[in-house]
Amino acid sequence: MMGGYGFGGGGLLWLLIMGALVVVPFWRLLPRYGIPNWVAIFAIFPLFALILLWVIAFKDKIDGGTA
Repeated sequence: MMGGYGFGGGGLLWLLIMGALVVVPFWRLLPRYGIPNWVAIFAIFPLFALILLWVIAFKDKIDGGTA
């Protein structure tokens, strides 16, 4: 018995869905704070996502963008 947490079949699909649910909001938010949106790809790593949240939270000025 292998369990239901492997990366085969539905596990990989679940991992891709969870990754997209984390990356897409960062992809939309980061340019408003003057950070290139490609940096959002690194948000799939939890520590980097936490660092990005701290950067966004304590950024003094929003560089523009549409709401």
